[in-house]
Amino acid sequence: MDTGSAPRSPAPPAPAEPVIHRCAWCSDDPLYIRYHDEEWGVPSYDPDHLFELLLLEGFQAGLSWITILRKREAFREALLGFDPRALAATDATWVQDRMGNPAIIRNRLKLEAAGRNARAWLAIPDPVGLIWSVVDGRPLTHRYTTSADIPAAGPEAQVLSKRLKKLGFTFVGPTICHSYLQAIGCLMDHTTDCDRYRTLADAAMPTHPHAPLRIGQH
Repeated sequence: MDTGSAPRSPAPPAPAEPVIHRCAWCSDDPLYIRYHDEEWGVPSYDPDHLFELLLLEGFQAGLSWITILRKREAFREALLGFDPRALAATDATWVQDRMGNPAIIRNRLKLEAAGRNARAWLAIPDPVGLIWSVVDGRPLTHRYTTSADIPAAGPEAQVLSKRLKKLGFTFVGPTICHSYLQAIGCLMDHTTDCDRYRTLADAAMPTHPHAPLRIGQH
């Protein structure tokens, strides 16, 4: 009499991990992935967030964005929590003190610009409205198929750069402004093969007066 155990059926294969498609510029760095997936291209109307990113974009000039992301919390501490009122009161002594901080980008002109730009920001009655006015207050969703299709500085960035410079801002050239408009969601430039494209394009449908969908012709 056979008292052996019946042969077991092989375990079913584990389900395959879903393939996540991201913009080509996003590396496998977890910090970069989180920024791409959660922040970049999401429409922002928060003045504190808008000011923070404007400062960080200025510090990025000539550097890679991942460098700025890795130093973001150090910048937050060094730049007084990105508080424009606190930064507006800074002086040459404050700049010199930050020049000794190895955790941030030690560039005197950029540090001086933080205070100058804070004062310019506070002088604007409605900075959020000013920034969003370059896209008529609505996210502009493009249909770029590859990152190579995306211009370094489109017409909206040219307009914003001129306006900010006229108001006394520095480190706000067209290329910096284009990156800034992408980051805050004025320009939704996730490529069409990126999973975030459809999510953000759907979110931009006209559910409230500030975010109706407007598709570009690219």
